[in-house]
Amino acid sequence: MNLSEKGHFAARPALQGPAELLARTVEGWASVQARTHWQLGDETIVDGADFYVGQRELGHLHLYAEAHVALPRALRDAVIAAGLARPFRYSDGFVVHRVKTTAEARATEWLFRLAYDRLQGASVGALQARIEERGTPSVQGGTR
Repeated sequence: MNLSEKGHFAARPALQGPAELLARTVEGWASVQARTHWQLGDETIVDGADFYVGQRELGHLHLYAEAHVALPRALRDAVIAAGLARPFRYSDGFVVHRVKTTAEARATEWLFRLAYDRLQGASVGALQARIEERGTPSVQGGTR
């Protein structure tokens, strides 16, 4: 979803533990905007933090310590096949990763960086090579 379609602006909420550290890292990258992620269909209920690069969504962190990272289909499929994240059942434009431990936060940061680098112009081929280098089934929350 584009930033302009996301609803009214509110500063991102504080998250808990490793998710808060991850949010601080991601929002510190050049050109990243952080804001509240609203519960779908109700802009009165805070559901986490959104991250955007310009108008394009990088992903979001839910209050229940789950990240949804936006990736184009080819990268999404490669990340899932490598065991680095789970598919998001409601959209094939995202992958899912838990963020309850420091190790899971580091793994999720890697996914956000992959998405960020794509939005900054890195080629799908170069990013697929990065996935192949890292890709062994994750014990850090990518798969269950």
